[in-house]
Amino acid sequence: MTTLRYLTDPIQWGARTVGFGPAHADDFERLLDLRIRVQRVHLERLNRFHPDRARKRFTAAYDPGATRLVSVDGTFAGMVSIFDRGKTLEIGQFYLEPEFQSGGLGGTILGSLLAATDADGRTLILDVIRESPANRFYTRFGFIETHQETYDIYYQRTPHSLTE
Repeated sequence: MTTLRYLTDPIQWGARTVGFGPAHADDFERLLDLRIRVQRVHLERLNRFHPDRARKRFTAAYDPGATRLVSVDGTFAGMVSIFDRGKTLEIGQFYLEPEFQSGGLGGTILGSLLAATDADGRTLILDVIRESPANRFYTRFGFIETHQETYDIYYQRTPHSLTE
């Protein structure tokens, strides 16, 4: 199990407080449900959605020690998983409840994570489903495409100077 040292302290999102809490094994079902609700439409566009496949992939990737539950003013809002891969950190999963999407919360969370990883000199990597709006989101934050596979686009972001 991984121990996540990022996204531990609350941050502000306008007048609201964003909290981060540890995930546990018994959070699996609600986080799987969130993942399916967020990704289903994008996977269906690629003719790749299947509930059994979604469960199998999430089961293989879910590590409570690498996962933070996101709350806004005490209300569950999503999850983010960050895996230490040695020289890099991987954002494995970052899902927000639909009512918390497109309002700046994701950018606030990612901005906080980037400030911390920049200070530590850590490179971030991730992959995104083709045709997902998340592709535009990550490129706005300086992620550069490294390669593509049949259904995914892979990105990397090297640390930025704190004076940039």
